Amino acid sequence: MTSESIISIFLGIGLAASVGFRVFLPLFALSLAAYFDIWELNGSWQWIGSLAAVVTLGVATVIEIFAYFIPWVDNILDSVAVPLAAIAGTAVMVSTVVDLDPVVTWSLAIIAGGGTATAIKGAGATSRLASTATTGGLANPIVSTVETGTAVVVSTASIFAPFFAAVLVCVILFIIFRIYRKLRPRINKNRAEE
Repeated sequence: MTSESIISIFLGIGLAASVGFRVFLPLFALSLAAYFDIWELNGSWQWIGSLAAVVTLGVATVIEIFAYFIPWVDNILDSVAVPLAAIAGTAVMVSTVVDLDPVVTWSLAIIAGGGTATAIKGAGATSRLASTATTGGLANPIVSTVETGTAVVVSTASIFAPFFAAVLVCVILFIIFRIYRKLRPRINKNRAEE
């Protein structure tokens, strides 16, 4: 495994994590990076760097970001976005990984790319549901702002500093795990009382 392969894996993992916060934003960032020759994508994924892809993904990103600021619509988007995050996380990983056997590439894409995106998207959907239940949706725009900001930071770091992005992903997953461990006793207690 070459250093280029390792860096491309870090890029893919960082973008997959970003997909867990916003599905289209990391794809748009990757499209821009390919369009401006910052990153070279795998042969069959070169289309992501086309002007048509940049424009399409840019429009989709803007619509997605603004839609998440509408209470209740954000919850509906989350229910659709969880499976989309798995697919998009897998896709960004496959498109960025270089110089590896296809079996290894697809295994990494499904496990590290799709798995990371799904874990983060699932945690985000849960936090939004909790926000909706406790504040009637009033705090959801704050949750959306944090998610969008995190997606921008991790996507940018992934493109310009992939190793740093991988460290950020580990920190994010650790925080999500800690929050889940704190919430789990409450969930079990509520189930026991029902």
